[in-house]
Amino acid sequence: MKKLSRRSTLVTSGAVIAAVAAGTFGAVSASATAPAAPAAKAADAKSGTTTTTTHLTADAAQKAAQAALAEAKKENQKVSVAVVDRNGNTILTVRGDGAGPQSYESAEKKAFTAVSWNAPTSQLVKNLEKAPTMKDIPGTLFLAGGAPVTAKGAPIAGIGVAGAPSGDIDEKIAQAGVASLNK
Repeated sequence: MKKLSRRSTLVTSGAVIAAVAAGTFGAVSASATAPAAPAAKAADAKSGTTTTTTHLTADAAQKAAQAALAEAKKENQKVSVAVVDRNGNTILTVRGDGAGPQSYESAEKKAFTAVSWNAPTSQLVKNLEKAPTMKDIPGTLFLAGGAPVTAKGAPIAGIGVAGAPSGDIDEKIAQAGVASLNK
């Protein structure tokens, strides 16, 4: 093996040290976080352009659904129960033991209809005589069995029940769910 000159040894050693340093610096640089860009200033909405609404909690929705199912059991009915929020979004739906497959969707639509008009769906069925095109609104079902939940007179949720042989029984069960929230 040929012996390197002192100059060659220094150049080679310097190159190795530079390569190791560059690799170390690159690894450290890659793991370092880049400095944060200045945050954009948040623009608050002008006063008077927002509103606050009240919503039913998930726990309250479960309590209401359980109360409705207990009433259904007492009435010997096999039903589904749905609870929707103020915006008509489903919080929960429970298909009770033995309830028909159509009852699940029907319960949700009854709950949506009740909260949308802040009225029991049995009352809304009567209004169809004066405004028959109301039934054409997507997502609604104008059959008895839906009941609104209110706070300070404003609708905050809807409870829908479907599966009993009559809408009146469905609505009685839905009202038991509403009543449980006042206890």
